Formats: sequence, structure tokens, C-alpha cells
Amino acid sequence: MENPGYVVVEGPIGAGKTSLARRLADTFGAKALLEHPEENPFLERFYHSRQHYALPTQLFFLFQRARQIEALKQGDMFATGHVADFLIEKDKLFARVNLDDDELRLYEQVYAHVSLDLPRPDLVIYLQAPVDVCFERVRRRGIDYERLIDRAYLQSVVDAYTQFFYHYNAAPLLVVNAAEINIVDSDADFEMLLAHARKIRSGRHFFNPMVNRT
Repeated sequence: MENPGYVVVEGPIGAGKTSLARRLADTFGAKALLEHPEENPFLERFYHSRQHYALPTQLFFLFQRARQIEALKQGDMFATGHVADFLIEKDKLFARVNLDDDELRLYEQVYAHVSLDLPRPDLVIYLQAPVDVCFERVRRRGIDYERLIDRAYLQSVVDAYTQFFYHYNAAPLLVVNAAEINIVDSDADFEMLLAHARKIRSGRHFFNPMVNRT
């Protein structure tokens, strides 16, 4: 199988990024670099009281994500390739949604320190989905603390992703309408995604049904 390099799959809660990252890693024989939200001791408390637990929740995720990406530099990250289900810049996106002004200033000082010299992805795949689709998928997967996510909060996250990726230019970007195609379970849709991803890597351009911006 071809070496995909360092690929990141991103998207709001419920968009399907972890499932796609796993399938891509399996397809290419690459290593999956996945978030572990269950390791965050503050996360469930955050969903019960976002105001009180936003900062420790965010800082834990920041250190966890930076540590995982930093580990890529310790080995030969180009030997088999890596597919991750998170982008380090996403951390700041959530911080801006959840933290008050004083907390955000403190967070940004820490972020500036831990994000220095981290490797950049060769390709970012952004799974775009409307809030109703994400909300239904979150409900369907049945994680207890995620049942505390309300639609208004999820809408703020979806909007933040839309704004973030509208301006994103740090790596080649493939925007996928995850509500219209089944890239996890459908072989045809998955092969179409791979074809579009290869076009981006080779510098070619395309439009519908996925949108590419490099």
C-alpha cells in the first residue's frame, strides 16, 4: 500500500472522524493516532458544569494531543505513515468556545509553548456535517456523558469548525460533506474519497461532491 504520510481527519463531535481515521489507517497499513477522551478525568464533569471545568478539561486535552504528536518526531514517522483523528489547532477552537477571557489568555500562553515545532500534516480531511446530523449520531452511539451535550452547545462547536476551516491554510485540505455520503461503511464512497485525496496530494483540483482547497 502507498504511504499516506501524516494525514489528519477532523470534524465536530459526531461527524465520524475516528471511524474514518481507523479505516484509512487500516487501508494504508499506517499507524492510527487517536484521541483518548476517556482518559480525561475532567470531561464528564465538564459536561455537567462547563463553566467550572472548562479550563482543566481543555488543558488536559492540549497536553495529551501535543504529547501524542510530539511522539511522531521520536520515531520514523515516514516509515508507514500516520492517520490521526485530531488536529492540534482544533484544541484552540474548543478553547475559544468554552473559556472565559481570563482563562483564554492563560490557555493561549500555554498553547504557544507546547505547540512549538510540532510536525504539520501532509493532508487534512475535514468532515463537515450539520448540527442535526451530529446531534443524532452522538445520541445513537450512547456514551453516557455525551448525552449531556445539548443542541445549542453542539451548534456552537459546528459553527466554530466552519469558521476555522474557512480560513485554514496550514496544509492541503479536503472538505467532505459527511452528511451526504457514507465514507465509513460504503466501499464506493470510500474509494471516491481516496481518489480525491490523491488528486490533492498531486496538486490537481476538483469540486463536487467534495470540495478541495489547497
